[in-house]
Amino acid sequence: MPPADYTTYAHYLVARQAVYERTTNALTPTPDQKIILIIIGVYTAAILILWNMPIAKIILSPFKLLTVGLHEFSHAIVGCLTCAKIESIEIDPDEGGVTRMRGGIAMCTLPAGYLGSSLIGAVLVMCGFNILASKIASIILGACLLLTLWWAKNWLTRCIGVLFIGVMVFLWWLAHGAGLKYFVLFIGVMSCLYCLWDILDDLVFRKAYESDASKFAKLYGSCMSSRVWGALWFMISLVFFLAGILIGLAAFKEDQATQQQQAQGFGW
Repeated sequence: MPPADYTTYAHYLVARQAVYERTTNALTPTPDQKIILIIIGVYTAAILILWNMPIAKIILSPFKLLTVGLHEFSHAIVGCLTCAKIESIEIDPDEGGVTRMRGGIAMCTLPAGYLGSSLIGAVLVMCGFNILASKIASIILGACLLLTLWWAKNWLTRCIGVLFIGVMVFLWWLAHGAGLKYFVLFIGVMSCLYCLWDILDDLVFRKAYESDASKFAKLYGSCMSSRVWGALWFMISLVFFLAGILIGLAAFKEDQATQQQQAQGFGW
């Protein structure tokens, strides 16, 4: 029996400890990141409190309509990627929406609404940790809204798109985009929470209209019900949300002053 190679094992222990320390350091929030985490918590609490309050929920209505737009945009863009012809996107005042398309692959387009909008939300949450990243994210978000405007067939959808593009342009200009970071962060949190709530609404409260999960179950469910598919999409969406926070913590360690200096060289 050959003697044990204790030197190799010792190197392994040292390497493992180094990886552990790097991971811990990467995910340990800086003072500025602690503020962002508190803001995410405040945003989450405020959204949940205002969500169904009789009068106060009006404050959230434009943001809910925006997240509906991102949901429908996700259907549409995946439809385009699977060779569908997008006929229209419509948002209605009751915070619902519909994307009409011909062709495409339903296996991809049906879950794209929930998973796509939650992924967009997670990316916005991640970028909300940094001013420069928020500026880049706002350009991407603006492009999504412009495409939604292209496919829009009613005035509410058009108004929501124009309104939020205008808000982002104003915040980009204001104080070198310092406020844009918190706006992008809020939209990200809102999109993630709206997606999670909408899936629960479909699973628990059973809306009168047919949900994406029920349509998917009819086409591809076999032995899995719409509740099972919805629960799976819920878990994936939750993972996206948490991943957005963790990646933001690991990727953006700069303090506020450094972020402002970086952002000044990008745009206004």
